[in-house]
Amino acid sequence: MSSHIELQIEALSAAEGLHERLDRYLSEALPAISRSRAQKLVEQGQVEVNGQICTSKKLMVQVGDRIHITIPDAKPLALQAEAIPLEILYEDDHLLIINKPVGLVVHPAPGHEGGTLVNALLAHCDKLAGIGGVQRPGIVHRLDKDTSGAIAVAKTDQAHQHLQAQLKAKTARRDYLAVIYGAPAAVSGTIDLPIGRHLIDRKKMAIIPEEKGGRRAVTHWQVRERMGNYTLIQFALETGRTHQIRVHSARMGHPIVGDTVYGAGRAIGVKLTGQALHAWRLQLEHPVLGTTIAVIAPIPATFTTLVETLRRRNAATISRT
Repeated sequence: MSSHIELQIEALSAAEGLHERLDRYLSEALPAISRSRAQKLVEQGQVEVNGQICTSKKLMVQVGDRIHITIPDAKPLALQAEAIPLEILYEDDHLLIINKPVGLVVHPAPGHEGGTLVNALLAHCDKLAGIGGVQRPGIVHRLDKDTSGAIAVAKTDQAHQHLQAQLKAKTARRDYLAVIYGAPAAVSGTIDLPIGRHLIDRKKMAIIPEEKGGRRAVTHWQVRERMGNYTLIQFALETGRTHQIRVHSARMGHPIVGDTVYGAGRAIGVKLTGQALHAWRLQLEHPVLGTTIAVIAPIPATFTTLVETLRRRNAATISRT
């Protein structure tokens, strides 16, 4: 089965004038479709303009044009169990909490079918397949590839539903540690700004008004240590939008060190394999026993080295003044 989308162009972006490229228009009108995905649909003959199959992604469309898009159902990935080592912070018959390293993708996707946390989980838990979904078995929430730290995995459907309900009700607590550029004037605060897919670069997230598709996102923060022009900060998620902390931190004017997407990615003399962001503490209610479980994910060596280096630099700067 395939899905179908019908569009009639009622307006174009002011910057484009009377005409706009088809692939750009589709990526702007349909947030779920990236510009590259729109181009592939055109190449596959899945897009019609005014009843005619489009043969060029560069076709210029105008107000009044009618567009019909056919989106073929994606073929499910064939998931394979892989014996990838896991650092387990907590485990019983219902729940598993892992300290995910930087560089480990959480779940497979086209172009990245193996070597993920899901592949490792299928090897570790023989009854995990199908829990919470075929393509993301057991996954309750996710961490970016280059973010380390605690991530919960459900071993049963009951546990999966219970844990997701906690996240939705905001009763689970997720605390992160990060090193940011600059020094916030206050010692704590809250960022309450909606986040959605970037209107131009579809691979990024951005602050997007809710009336344009953004979803409410709330991040609480508190300064842990000031190190000259860098700060060790603690973030607490109230909501869990994609790239939430990274987007909010950048919006503060203090991007996370090592974040090449939302920050400058400036070299500071310490080689980082990802952004200096670590899911440090996870607290939740056990889905069956009702007891409180709180785990601390050990901080990666590179993160510790970064903090120690910045402390020494700051101390040396103070001693010279």
